[in-house]
Order: sequence, then structure tokens, then C-alpha cells
Amino acid sequence: MSTRPEAPEHPTEQQPRLNFAELAPEVYKAMYRLDTAARQGLDPVLVELVKIRASQINHCAFCIDMHTKDARHAGESEARIHLLSAWEEAAGHYTAKERAALALTEAVTVLTDGFVPDAVYRRAAAHFEERELAQLIALILTINAWNRIAVTCRSVPGTYQPGQPHR
Repeated sequence: MSTRPEAPEHPTEQQPRLNFAELAPEVYKAMYRLDTAARQGLDPVLVELVKIRASQINHCAFCIDMHTKDARHAGESEARIHLLSAWEEAAGHYTAKERAALALTEAVTVLTDGFVPDAVYRRAAAHFEERELAQLIALILTINAWNRIAVTCRSVPGTYQPGQPHR
């Protein structure tokens, strides 16, 4: 006999609040263009790692689902996807450049101290040329904006398939 309490058969699911793309189409289109511009010149796998990590921090299930699927579609391994939330402890699975990008992602996403620490910025600057670093910063800002839209609107995860128009 198990002493663990039984989980409800169907946990309470939140319902979407509104369809942002439909109700603010010009903003949505602008965000999509910003997202497309932000990823220019960046490695597609790195793009997905950054998007997944920011989405984990922001608790955006919709974006975690989307970008995990996109990462797999881009050839990312299951191990690296699963270890991403603990990338510092799993350093051997990520390149120095990826670790620098993930550290910058966390610093820009959280802004706990109200700024991005110089050491984190210098670490990223050591691995990215200035133009690429600017693109990375734009990518981080963009995924954070998408996360805030999806979390606020309660976008429902699970239906996205790679190859669909997305952010």
C-alpha cells in the first residue's frame, strides 16, 4: 500500500486568457520581425538553448515546449536539453561560448541586482564578436518579451510542431 497521496486525475489546467496574435496583430508581427532579426548571425542551436533557458527561468511552459522541440529539430541532443536547467553543474556538456551565452541569458533575464554584472558581460564579450554579442543581447531581450506575452496570456503548451510559424 502506497503512502503517497494520489495526484488528481486531471490537474487544474489554466485556460488561455486571450489570443494575443489575433487581438494585437501589429504588435505580434513586429515581435515576429524582431525575433527574426535578433537571431541573424547566431548559431541556430545556441539560439534554442538561450530561448529554452530564459523560458525556464520565466516559467513559460509554452516557450519551453516550443523551443525544446525546435532544438531537437535542429539536432540538439536530449542530454543537453535535459541538463540545461543545471548547465553550470553540467559544464562538460556545453562549450565555453555556450556557457558564456547562458550566463548572460540568466543575468539579463533575472536582473536581480538591477544590472548585468561586469564579469558576466566580459565573459560573453570574450567569446562573441561585438556584432554577434549585440545579436545575442537582442535575442535574450526578445525571448523575455515573448515569455511575458505567453505567460500573461496563458498560452497553452503542447500543440506546437517544428516547421510551424513561430517565435
